[in-house]
Amino acid sequence: MTALASGDHDIGPHNGTLRLRTYRQGLAARAGHDLVLEAAEWRGQVHVPLDPAAVPAIDVQVDLRRLDVVEGTGGVKPLSAGDKAEIQKAMRKPLRTDDQPVATFVSTGIGVDGDAAKVTGELSLAGASHPVELDVRREPDGRILAHTQVVQSLWGIKPYTGFFGALKLRDAVDVEIEVRLPS
Repeated sequence: MTALASGDHDIGPHNGTLRLRTYRQGLAARAGHDLVLEAAEWRGQVHVPLDPAAVPAIDVQVDLRRLDVVEGTGGVKPLSAGDKAEIQKAMRKPLRTDDQPVATFVSTGIGVDGDAAKVTGELSLAGASHPVELDVRREPDGRILAHTQVVQSLWGIKPYTGFFGALKLRDAVDVEIEVRLPS
């Protein structure tokens, strides 16, 4: 990965986006929507040590109460503002945002290969912590893109179901992060 400037780099909505993509399945999947949620309130830090032999570190905190529904595709009808508000309300219980409003990621290792990297770390979500691995790459325009999948049931989260179980949310949620950092 092209070398980043050494030091501590703050990340958040001011220089990036953190999105979740959910997908529907089941017999009534056509009635539901594939969703794009965007974290309105998140922050983190990328620490790049001066010594190139030292390991960089990343930590991120996401306020799960501030996940905005920015897009819904598919479905019988387009999502209304009321639908989006109902979705945000429905997320509170399975994500346990009353007790655990913040999800955190702390890196435990970073392996770099050219303009790509694998970042391993611990994701704490809904009262549980498990390891995750992010695939990271630096684009020619300087953007850094990261992607992983979070399997909700691993963290004790029951994926949403509706229409008496005929509409289900896929257990795996795609997480996409895009940030701009100085080179």
